[in-house]
Amino acid sequence: MRAMLMDQAHTPLRLSAVAIPTPGPGQVLIRVRTCAVCRTDLHVVDGELTKPKLPLIPGHEIVGSVDGLGPGATLFQPGDRVGVPWVGFTCGTCAFCLSGRENLCDQARFTGYQIDGGYAEYTVADQRFCFAIPAGYSDAEAAPLLCAGLIGYRSLRMAGDGPRLGLYGFGAAAHIIAQVAIWQGRRIFAFSRPGDTEAQDFARSLGAVWAGGSDQMPPEPLDAAIIFAPVGGLVPAALRAVERGGTVVCAGIHMSVIPSFSYDLLWEERVVRSVANLTRRDAEEFLALAPRVPVRTTTVPYRLEQANEALDDLRAGRLQGAAVLVV
Repeated sequence: MRAMLMDQAHTPLRLSAVAIPTPGPGQVLIRVRTCAVCRTDLHVVDGELTKPKLPLIPGHEIVGSVDGLGPGATLFQPGDRVGVPWVGFTCGTCAFCLSGRENLCDQARFTGYQIDGGYAEYTVADQRFCFAIPAGYSDAEAAPLLCAGLIGYRSLRMAGDGPRLGLYGFGAAAHIIAQVAIWQGRRIFAFSRPGDTEAQDFARSLGAVWAGGSDQMPPEPLDAAIIFAPVGGLVPAALRAVERGGTVVCAGIHMSVIPSFSYDLLWEERVVRSVANLTRRDAEEFLALAPRVPVRTTTVPYRLEQANEALDDLRAGRLQGAAVLVV
């Protein structure tokens, strides 16, 4: 099969011919149809996540069809359309797993990082971490739901129920979760890179009541803010923007250094918290919710061999919505 291989960090992916993987016990073989390109992939390729298996096939927003079953795999049948997210394995026995927090599992392994992912024609996945895709979505439309959507959904739940929500970094995750929040009756305040009027116009087109640069204050205090951009300097900026008792959620897996800030920004019961990974419950809930909203994803297609170009466009902020490899 064709696959885009990462040999080491800071180098372009290499188009290669590799053996089609064989599903092991409890695994399914998936013929990949699409794989969205996530900022986490950038953190892996750019060496900011430091412990990938090498060589590695990146990609963890996978949509494909089941092509084969490993021993004991009974949850799906050949031909079923499934999605594969970032979390690819949990032990099921540690204190985190047993308390409904498998996203923090001591032995968790991650797709496109410690497990070969979807920048390829085939992949294998643990059947427990595969999910049926809602029928109303094309393969390309569905792919961003598997991480941008799921992390956005978990972040939205962590932000609380306040009606005034700020979204810092209006990319793949923000453009999905903004639709959910508006459907819930919230008002969205969107923050982009300063001067990025295209992103601001995009946010307004999806229903944001205000859009501006991340160096600006919103026209009224926020009940909560979610930071999708991996920029530590946005934490004190978001704290300035939230009301007393407000919550700032850091949604990324990696963030640059958070600068020091005075205690008065945190005082009055403001909260800063992170979101780590996701659970199967998140996936089940969000994939059931998305068609009801309905969430519509904006995608930019690339061929498999254009994966480096897609990563470059994401790195440079040239995308509206999500890049998707069409395999």
